Amino acid sequence: MGVTGTNYVPLDNDHQIKGAMLQMCNLVNSKQSVFEKALLLLVLLSYIQAFDDGNKRTARIVSNACLIHYQHCPLSFRTVDPIEYKKAMLLFYEQNNISAFKNLFIGQFEFAVNTYF
Repeated sequence: MGVTGTNYVPLDNDHQIKGAMLQMCNLVNSKQSVFEKALLLLVLLSYIQAFDDGNKRTARIVSNACLIHYQHCPLSFRTVDPIEYKKAMLLFYEQNNISAFKNLFIGQFEFAVNTYF
């Protein structure tokens, strides 16, 4: 299944997807920072496109599960402009540039902390 609005073509067979998921798990487990772990889960699960549908939703849930596990508040992304979210994802998909998504992630964490605590 392709990703609308991008030239990115996700992996298309179970063997490749399984390998990419294992690499993602190894990378995430190698990181010390919970925020780095959560951010990587968020972008890489979406990028790998392991499911027919719901990849971004699943990635947000798993990322939040990581944050909650380490006793941090979850992120809702409810104040993010959907177009900005998509632009950040496309920048990562097409150029492997995580900076825009990192800024969204940081902004949402700050919003959550300032709003709920």
